[in-house]
Amino acid sequence: MPHLHLEYTANLPDLNADVALMRLNNTLVGSGQFGAEFDIKSRAVKVETFKVGTALAERAFVHVKLALLSGRSPQIKQQLSESLLAVVKDLCKWPANVEVQLCVEILDIDRESYTKTAIGV
Repeated sequence: MPHLHLEYTANLPDLNADVALMRLNNTLVGSGQFGAEFDIKSRAVKVETFKVGTALAERAFVHVKLALLSGRSPQIKQQLSESLLAVVKDLCKWPANVEVQLCVEILDIDRESYTKTAIGV
């Protein structure tokens, strides 16, 4: 725990998903909210087919979803959200001719029903 999902549209050619995930993971480690760095699981998905609104203008988005065990205060969740958004803002050179929306969503995972095990070294 936590699980970080990064979705980004295919019309953002300067966004390097590997670098983005490492920077986001490092931000989570630096927050002091998680026990060990190896508890953070992140993944990125490039969205090839998408639509933002109804206008014909070219648009894009980056959406970070952080799912973490329930029990953290609204203030901690807000701090995590703001720190992740700051990282996303600085991920790449954004295309000048594209309206890009950046968002972060924090989700609670029910602590009582979540199970986990590790296999191997």
